[in-house]
Amino acid sequence: MPQRQLLETDQKALEINLNPKIYGTFAEIGAGQEVARYFFQVGAAAGTIAKTMSAYDKVYSDQIYGVEPSGRYVCESRIHKMMDHEYELMVDRLRHDRPDATFFVFADTVAAINYSRTIRGNGWLGLRFQLDCAANTYNDLALHVRMLDNDNQLQQQAIGILGVNMIYAAYNYHDDPETLVLSLMDGLKGRIAIDMIVLEGPDFPVDNRLLSLWLVKHGLTDITMFNPAGRSIHPSEFLYRKSVMVVRGSFRPTTLVNEDMLRAGYKQFRESEGIDPTKSFLLTELTLDNLQHSAELNERDFLHRATLLNELGQTVIISNYERYGDLIEYLSLYKVAPVGIVLGVNELLQLINERFRDNQDGRLLAAFGEIFTRNVKLYIYPARQEGSSDLMTAQNVPIPEGVKFLYKHLLDSGQIVDLTDFHAEHLDIYSKNVLSMIRAGEDGWEKMVPEKVARIIKEDNLFGYPSEKLAFDY
Repeated sequence: MPQRQLLETDQKALEINLNPKIYGTFAEIGAGQEVARYFFQVGAAAGTIAKTMSAYDKVYSDQIYGVEPSGRYVCESRIHKMMDHEYELMVDRLRHDRPDATFFVFADTVAAINYSRTIRGNGWLGLRFQLDCAANTYNDLALHVRMLDNDNQLQQQAIGILGVNMIYAAYNYHDDPETLVLSLMDGLKGRIAIDMIVLEGPDFPVDNRLLSLWLVKHGLTDITMFNPAGRSIHPSEFLYRKSVMVVRGSFRPTTLVNEDMLRAGYKQFRESEGIDPTKSFLLTELTLDNLQHSAELNERDFLHRATLLNELGQTVIISNYERYGDLIEYLSLYKVAPVGIVLGVNELLQLINERFRDNQDGRLLAAFGEIFTRNVKLYIYPARQEGSSDLMTAQNVPIPEGVKFLYKHLLDSGQIVDLTDFHAEHLDIYSKNVLSMIRAGEDGWEKMVPEKVARIIKEDNLFGYPSEKLAFDY
């Protein structure tokens, strides 16, 4: 990426204040008016600020922005209501007097860490902004942030810095969306995690799935997710207190085996004791490690995988979690329970072997405890035994002698179970073989993937199809 000058937060705020075209409103709820404060304290704020406000009282806030049906005020819908209301007011009242201004509204709703440390600190931040004063259009940038400082005042300061970064990036890096995303972390490394981002509007034709990828790629978060429409979403908005099954894979491309794992795993999960099918959810996961097949991450390859999963109706996680324990811990922040994880039996064997090899110093129970909490269950998809038509399952997988006692306990307690409703005829299909056939222009791969996947690969020329049009190295 091109080098850019890194500015202090005060420098950014002053540069915006000295730009006569940038003019707007700040509406902040929950952690003080920390963003507006930066613009006031650097001087020349009269050139930028139309109004600042904090409708802190919920009753008063409801009178202005409307009632939240969910009863929660730190949520995405709140910042959109705030931006809608304040932007309409500003345009109605000021457009005639400021015809050359590019208006903006900054809004946030934040729950900072409390005295008893029962609230860790998180918030939603939104920016509605114009880049062309002559156009009757605007763009929206929305974020969810987790605050990592263990002090209320530090968290408030971090919100202030992030808000300034958002406004500066919108007006200075709008022609380079990746730099825009990366600059959000200026002055905030280790203090926040941005785990959801949406950037939409006529000036930003960028695929928002790439924005999600950049969050993880550049370390702004270890995890983010997007829905089947490709829009970034946050677990607090749709997974709170739900039961969730996760299927991790390469999906390069999505094969009949992948489809079978998703179908059989989710079916058995939903039918498990204690699961309410109406409050269950299926997630597919792509890890950063799996996406990096060379020194540089191939974004087109990522989009091809994501496109197929989305077209199959899947919500996709991008994570930098090598360990399932980290994923489980993240989901626990939103009271997700129970969690089901579908694993191929070979992946199960690798997982068990790694835990045993790396923890023979008395930490074996703790190492397994990262995954096998009482609210987590592994669903195992079988494989052909090498050189045989027999199946390897959770029951006969060759477990190291030193961990057999623990593994038997996990089987007996039902924390590791075999998938039962699988299609054995798909077990000889491997994504890497399908990909090689597509790249080589060979026939027959179409029978190894779902019909819809084959059609999309051909229509959109995914994964280098047809081979003579291969434009980049996989």
